[in-house]
Parts: sequence; structure tokens; C-alpha cells
Amino acid sequence: MYEKTFPHKRYNHTLAFLKKHIDVSEKILDLGIENPFSLIMRDEGFDVVNTNGEDLDEKYDMLQEKNYSVITAFEIFEHLLNPYTILKNIKCNKLVISVPLQLWFSPAYRSKTDMWDRHYHEFEDWQLDWLLEKTGWVIKDRQKWTNPSDKIGIRPILRMFIPRYYIIYAEKINAQD
Repeated sequence: MYEKTFPHKRYNHTLAFLKKHIDVSEKILDLGIENPFSLIMRDEGFDVVNTNGEDLDEKYDMLQEKNYSVITAFEIFEHLLNPYTILKNIKCNKLVISVPLQLWFSPAYRSKTDMWDRHYHEFEDWQLDWLLEKTGWVIKDRQKWTNPSDKIGIRPILRMFIPRYYIIYAEKINAQD
């Protein structure tokens, strides 16, 4: 597997979860531009196509194509202003999504140099569950994991025990033809 350091611990958890629910023969649309994890998925035999960097709040045509059997969204939904519209417009019937969880002791992430690298949402688990339910998805499996750091202090100690990431496998209630 991959190293146990950040972000590789997250990659290992995500890859194991993906393999548990998705067969390598299924065609995947991974929301977001090609990234280290989409390359890992390809190395592991998954058939993955990424979106092209378009603003998914404004342009979500690819979600309406029917040639994908799975949509993946790994740490993407926290950057969107309107994840409801995205989830509502997905035409395939399988979804694997992960998000960073809101931590009471740490403010939402906001890059000082990159205006796109910001978290508009950091979800509590029940919020993402409710969003999926309201948009026609049924959660079949979920996991959480921590993200400890090597730093010293109260926050790093809390990160050893409080989950930071949440991943879900869901299926569409009434997949649209």
C-alpha cells in the first residue's frame, strides 16, 4: 500500500473503501481534475475519467451523461456552494463521496493564496447524510477516520481521537433512465 503519512493514510482508507464497493470493470467519473488519487485508482485497475476543472456549481453536464456507472467525489463537496444541485443531477446509480468533517476546534480551511482552494462547507456527518437523503440517495456504507499530525499541542492531540474524514457509498433510490 501507500505510505502511512498524510495524505497517504487517507488514500489507503479511500482505496480500501472503494475496492469494497466498486468493481474495476465499472466506469467512474471522478469529480475534479486529475489528481494523485485518480492516478492511484488507475494504477489499481479502475477505469476513471476526471472532470476538466469546470466550475461544478455552474456547469454539470458531465453528470448527466449515462456512460458512467459510478461517480466519485473525494474531498470535492466542501468546495462547492451548491452540492444539492450536483447530487440531484447525477444520472448513474452509485456514488462514493468523502469529505473532511467539521472540527469544533479548527476553523474551515481557507487558502490565503488560492481563491479556489477553500472550504465553503465542512460537514458534520448528519448534514451530509441528510443532503444525500434529500437528493434521492440511500447510504449503504460509511466510515470515519482520524488524521493525526506529528505536531505538538492540544489540536494535534484532539486529531488523534476525533475523526476528520467521512466516506460514504450510496445508491440512487430511483435511478433515472
